[in-house]
Amino acid sequence: EPACPIGMFPDCARFFREIRTLLQMDLSRAEQRILHLLAQGGRIEKRRDENCELIVECFSRDGWRYPHLDLLLFRKLKRKRTIASREGGPYRITRRGLFLVRSQLDNR
Repeated sequence: EPACPIGMFPDCARFFREIRTLLQMDLSRAEQRILHLLAQGGRIEKRRDENCELIVECFSRDGWRYPHLDLLLFRKLKRKRTIASREGGPYRITRRGLFLVRSQLDNR
């Protein structure tokens, strides 16, 4: 492990492991699309229907629903810690997600 400047990071080994995983992680095209939409100000809302089944919906910042988000993709994004919910609110992109998503042209 590379040496860490004294006092800069409390746990140098954990810091370098985190950087290594960030650089090695690869995202699928579907994951990139969702993260790009979230990076522009979108959100993911999670709720339960009348049969207590979990439903996740992705919305753009303009309020349009993105239909290609399913529960499996939502769980993959959550497991990779690219999205997070704060104080019971909708899921938004994290700093890690912003780092991982590749820049794409805004077609507006």
